[in-house]
Amino acid sequence: MSFFLLILLGLLLGHFSISSSKTTNNALKLNNPPPDPSCPLNFNNTLKKMMKQGSYGLEFLDLQSECHYLLEGFRLVRSQYLQTTGNFSVPPSAAEACWSSFQVLVNGRIGPFDVRANCLVQTSWISNSCMSITTRSEFESFIPEPKLQKINQFCQQPLGDDSSCKSCRASVSSVQEAYFNTGNLSDCAGYPYIYAAAFANRFGPTDLETAKCLFSLDFNTAKPGTKKPKSFLHWIIIGCAFGFFKAVSVVWFISRCLKNRRKQENVAKVEISPALGLGLLGESTTSVKFTLEEMKAATGNFSRENLIGKGGYGNIYRGILADGSEVALKRFKNFSVSGDESFVHEVEVIASVKQVNLVALRGYCCARDSLGLHQRIIVCDLMHNGSLHDHLFRSEATKLSWPVRRKIALGTARGLAYLHNGPQPAIIHRDVKSSNILLDESFEPKLADFGLAKFTPDDFSHMSTRVAGTLGYVAPEYALYGLLTERSDVYGFGVVLLELLTGKQAVVSVENGQPLLLTDWAWSLVQNGQSLDVIEEGMPEMGLPEVMEKYVILGVVCAHPLLQARPTMEQIVKILETQDLAPVPSSLDHHPISLLPDIEGSNFSSTDQHSSKEDEETSLAQAV
Repeated sequence: MSFFLLILLGLLLGHFSISSSKTTNNALKLNNPPPDPSCPLNFNNTLKKMMKQGSYGLEFLDLQSECHYLLEGFRLVRSQYLQTTGNFSVPPSAAEACWSSFQVLVNGRIGPFDVRANCLVQTSWISNSCMSITTRSEFESFIPEPKLQKINQFCQQPLGDDSSCKSCRASVSSVQEAYFNTGNLSDCAGYPYIYAAAFANRFGPTDLETAKCLFSLDFNTAKPGTKKPKSFLHWIIIGCAFGFFKAVSVVWFISRCLKNRRKQENVAKVEISPALGLGLLGESTTSVKFTLEEMKAATGNFSRENLIGKGGYGNIYRGILADGSEVALKRFKNFSVSGDESFVHEVEVIASVKQVNLVALRGYCCARDSLGLHQRIIVCDLMHNGSLHDHLFRSEATKLSWPVRRKIALGTARGLAYLHNGPQPAIIHRDVKSSNILLDESFEPKLADFGLAKFTPDDFSHMSTRVAGTLGYVAPEYALYGLLTERSDVYGFGVVLLELLTGKQAVVSVENGQPLLLTDWAWSLVQNGQSLDVIEEGMPEMGLPEVMEKYVILGVVCAHPLLQARPTMEQIVKILETQDLAPVPSSLDHHPISLLPDIEGSNFSSTDQHSSKEDEETSLAQAV
């Protein structure tokens, strides 16, 4: 009797499977339009053909893993485009058409899934250039010859075995970490891999082994199918077999899930090697080493509902720990193990400093998930008042009173002064801006996002080959020449102080629509004896005119284009605490012309250049 029921179950499952398969295929053919011919990327003859040979089962993955695989697939197609045209990016006019063509392919493969909305990428991600590099020759000129030779040496061979793949990825990753580890305005991080697959490897990006090694796309080769049986009996046999297989698969899948859960719990407990430096987080700190399961439980498996911000280095999630405390989790975007040292550096920076005006680290997580992807997360307290940027520039925000603004300026100065003079060696933040200043319930400022922080050891050269920061806040000597000192942070503080005083953003538009640095605009008014015209109209509880003028002069002096003219953060704190009049240096009358065109044209990788559209403004509110 049980055998008869099993056969009946097989017939029913087979019937419904075949019917649903036919219905789905017909629906896809009806609903999916052909790819837009104006897109120069050939999705159908590259990625679609390769996807037919294997299956990821993406519908069973979490959101971040799905995005990882899909965007790596996009990079593969761009690599073939680079191989045939010599160009990294498509023309801006074709960007929308290419995303539409890719969306058709995705919908036909895993069902409706808005790639740009779910994966937090903009249309211009595939058309923006990276550090003015648009072609193969420009890339090869930009990379030092020894590093380029290593890529060609280690990546030209077949990449099917682990040893050759690791050697190739190591050479590519070293270039990516040194020169292309930037924000998400363009696909800078993918450039070395796109180039290596297109030109360093002699088999090209569409080779299955190359795709697996450089893009983590494991297309399993499948044998071509035979002709479909036409007789009714054949359909019955196939239905029974398929139904039986599906019933067994359900049982196997359930048992597999249980095993994976146990394995995942064990894997999540694996911590990073002490050799990488996390041993520093021992008895001297209160940092907790969380498991990946605890992070997923806190954020609802990193659900979109808990996504509260994004930055150049990762996404920010709201979470609730097992003890009920609300936290902010920063989940880094770099999936490769080679980025662990950068993560360890950030953890060391945050954990080593304890001061009231700096965001304190609650804990971290470093582990592999069940798919083998490396996860790196830091956990900090959630700031319910969001960021200073939100309060100054959101249209619906209530204007902050002058006493509150003064409190924020003083607290921020104290935090920076501690970074420069408290820890040994000193720490340079490198990205002081209003969106990195978080506010607690009493509007006490907390400096956040140490993703760009750098130690300054005794042998530190103060020179950087790759500038990272935000346009409008980055000091001219750093943007133009890579010269980095503590007074580079002073420049960023001066811009923030001027934002507090004016209610205007770091880069403003004047009457003719041209961009102008806030520092240049404020300085021109001070030179003309109109210091008080800098102050935002309608600011509640305005201070005395002579006090307000002091803060204006202090702001423009801190943001002086010559670093020698800027005070130290310790001097700034004393000025703000004692309310003495800020000294006006003789250089005030000799302000150089605007440096904005030079800075915009320099080899400078912004981590978060502000968009003019409010809906494109991504805040790090309530996050680190």
